[in-house]
Amino acid sequence: MVTAHPLAPAWLAVPDDAGDLAPRVWPATARRDADGVLAVGGVRATELAERFGTPVLVLDEQDVRDRADRTRRAFSAAAERRGSAARVYYAGKAFLSVEVARWMTDAGLNVDVCSRGELETALAAGVAPDRIGFHGNNKSLSELERAIEVGVGTIIVDSAIEIERIGAITSRTGSAQRVLVRVRSGVHADTHDFLATAHEDQKFGFALDEAERAVERIRELPFVEFLGLHCHIGSQIFGVDGFRESASRVLELHARLLEGGPVPLMNLGGGFGIAYTRADDPAEIEALAEGIVDAVADECSARGIELPTLAFEPGRSIVGPAGITLYEVGTTKPVTVQAAGGSAERLYVAVDGGMSDNVRPALYGAQYSARIASRVSDADPALVRVVGMHCESGDIVVDNDFLPGDVAPGDLVAVAATGAYSAAMASNYNHVPRPPVVAVRDGRARVILRGETIDDLLARDAGLDAPVHHEGEE
Repeated sequence: MVTAHPLAPAWLAVPDDAGDLAPRVWPATARRDADGVLAVGGVRATELAERFGTPVLVLDEQDVRDRADRTRRAFSAAAERRGSAARVYYAGKAFLSVEVARWMTDAGLNVDVCSRGELETALAAGVAPDRIGFHGNNKSLSELERAIEVGVGTIIVDSAIEIERIGAITSRTGSAQRVLVRVRSGVHADTHDFLATAHEDQKFGFALDEAERAVERIRELPFVEFLGLHCHIGSQIFGVDGFRESASRVLELHARLLEGGPVPLMNLGGGFGIAYTRADDPAEIEALAEGIVDAVADECSARGIELPTLAFEPGRSIVGPAGITLYEVGTTKPVTVQAAGGSAERLYVAVDGGMSDNVRPALYGAQYSARIASRVSDADPALVRVVGMHCESGDIVVDNDFLPGDVAPGDLVAVAATGAYSAAMASNYNHVPRPPVVAVRDGRARVILRGETIDDLLARDAGLDAPVHHEGEE
């Protein structure tokens, strides 16, 4: 590595090769071919851009399937070693489509949903209702009625009002419904404040000292079965310590609840982190599984209680690293910035997408990695900021990375690790159509989520159906 750039963050070193592909950041099948063109799933980036346009989100299907299978096997093996069992739910909020839901069930995973739309997508994919978990802090009556009607496996209860709603629906219909109670353990995950979901001052779940009464009420309801507790401490978590501390606190409540009846399940959520940049160092899923299960088992042993069946809800760690987004460069602009000891230059690289297809950098300050995807270059690395085409100064795609200094209009730029929370959080800001999602595998590419067109946007505008009336006309 050469001397650090004065405008680069401390974690970002100047690379010897601005075209290399860090293995943990890019999809498993990402390679450069003989011409230096990036290929994923055996399909060249240039072919993908020609067929589907840009921006386009590309998912390495085999990588997604393998990560799902590996995750299920890791947690099952860890739980079996400690005399229990594990269930793995794919967190559909990361990215859900009919095809992805089918990939998950093929790998033996259940599916976690948190809206009517996600529920119907899972059902349309053929996911068995009893393999679906239904989340949400404000489930409507119609959502609860639909979930109970189709027979979802578990509803994760988030409030006292929801308990009464479920009780009323099941009493009216005579349908049995299993539930988990979501609790806040008070453990604040080492992550962005908006991604940490178990501390006290936020919208999800019951405080530990409130949850016992919630369970008592559920046990009074004739058609509602209490399965256990649910606690999710946050997202983009790299280690085991937060899960260990959270499990310790939740197990205190779990042990008390055993005095009133069975508590067969404990769901510890997900939030397992991935590498967005070379500086990120998440634990391998096998190490996470063993560490979390061992921590829970040890806490159970210390209290003299049986280890319950454990459930987990990974999403990002399954689909995130398998995705890339391809953009086309429109303009480049060198900008001189005053820095310590003088001035330095940053190259702004503007692409044909941005915060409408990936809002995470604007929302969370998320960091990503970029590479030229359509060619090789031996130009010296230049510090770049990849920015979008939206009318916002905060429309940043990649805040800091190094690309070859000759990056130019017409180049394709690939941004790594966009499989999770890109398409899922996409919008039509500035009336920009959402891009397609394309699955690649064994040299073939197919659309699994169609992109939008301008006609699609205009079709929603009811003003086009109204007669035109000009001011002053009779």
